[in-house]
Amino acid sequence: MKVIVPLAGKGTRLLPLTKRVPKPLVRVAGRPVMDYVMDAVQDLDVEELIVITGHLKEAVERYIVDHYDIPAKFVEQKRLDGTAGAINLARPYVDSPVLIIFVDTVFEADLSVINRVDTDGIIWAKEVEDYQRFGVIVTDAGGYMTRIVEKPSTPVSRLANIGLQYIRDWKSLFDGIAHTLQQPPGKGGEYYLTDAFQYMVDRGRRLLTAPVAGWYDCGKVDTLLETNQHLLEHGRARIPSGPPPWPRCTIIPPAYIEDGVTIHDSTVGPNVSIEAGSFVAESTIANSILGRNVRVVRGTVKDSLVGDDQKIEGKTLQQSVMDAGEVAPAK
Repeated sequence: MKVIVPLAGKGTRLLPLTKRVPKPLVRVAGRPVMDYVMDAVQDLDVEELIVITGHLKEAVERYIVDHYDIPAKFVEQKRLDGTAGAINLARPYVDSPVLIIFVDTVFEADLSVINRVDTDGIIWAKEVEDYQRFGVIVTDAGGYMTRIVEKPSTPVSRLANIGLQYIRDWKSLFDGIAHTLQQPPGKGGEYYLTDAFQYMVDRGRRLLTAPVAGWYDCGKVDTLLETNQHLLEHGRARIPSGPPPWPRCTIIPPAYIEDGVTIHDSTVGPNVSIEAGSFVAESTIANSILGRNVRVVRGTVKDSLVGDDQKIEGKTLQQSVMDAGEVAPAK
């Protein structure tokens, strides 16, 4: 099996951080988002990663080569024409079933179902309340897709496509993509991969929906911080071993604090990640992610994302993203 990973997006909802850091390499609970996704496929028989790059492609390629022990092929998406356009770039390199993973989410899914179900494909999905934000799937009584609708205005379904798909009938998939690319584009001049899935179903292919135990969005600030909280509550929380070297401090769990962090006269937590080399004094940090070598003195940071090497002195940062000296409100 080959794994297609589309990574060309710019991550505009995490600006200004994503001017410098590719969206899949934004860190949550101390690790890049993509690491959690790659953990999920480590037990599968993956022949090759086909990575669709774009924004900050050199950084993405370097990270994947250095950190993952799987052969990888990189293809640049020079024109951002949507998810169908992205996956179509992998077509010359696919000659077997494929797993397609969009890595701006962290998911908890049983991928071994691939080996247990005789079907043309599997789309993992989760019930959501804000169905208008997603592509939602209508199924028959057996759980097989009959329709998929992008961002519906009425609740035809609350079963959201989470961006994780296994396609055994890869030839039919690429036929569907070719058909989609011949139609007028959708909103923003984009072509949707979901239209290719509809093409497959309309021609008799069977796409099963499979549940996920958890699905955590990392594409915008508030949901990224919710994902950080979830990960801290489920195994990623840590403080350096030994007696805390932090005089006159209150640490409110859960928190992730790396070795080499200095804190004094401060309140930190809950739901805070602070990475190595950071310095916090006479400050309050809550529900936030601070990168490496961040300095906060007589400041307050709440509900915010702070990139590496930033300084916050005598200021309050709330519901914001800060990187390279630039601050933007959370979107």
